[in-house]
Amino acid sequence: MSTSPAPSGARRRSRERALEILYEAECKGLAFDELLADLPVEPEPYASRLVEGVERELGRIDDLLERYSPAWPLDRMPAVDRCLMRIACYELLGQPEVPTAVVIDEAVELAKEFSTEGSGRYVNGVLSAVASEIRGARG
Repeated sequence: MSTSPAPSGARRRSRERALEILYEAECKGLAFDELLADLPVEPEPYASRLVEGVERELGRIDDLLERYSPAWPLDRMPAVDRCLMRIACYELLGQPEVPTAVVIDEAVELAKEFSTEGSGRYVNGVLSAVASEIRGARG
């Protein structure tokens, strides 16, 4: 499997698919890898990489989210926001070739499309703080 990122349109589709997988696993109480293994059609490679990366780094990701969103503990966040921010945090941690602005912008756009009215602003604020810690001025 290639380690270079997919073209941006393909990455967007992969992020959406990863969001669907993480959300479904959470709703069904399944491990992410368990759901991936049971899918009738294998997702795009980048979507699989995102899901596997979130699973591998989940403790670290959730620590970051809890630190930078003290008013909204993980269990009180809208599930879509939580899944989106987990994907973005993994990209910030494990996909250095993806620019910080792209990671945050994509997460914000998906939040606006799939979550609550204020989710875009909320996701942007949390991820901006996370990105500052992870990547500093890089990006």
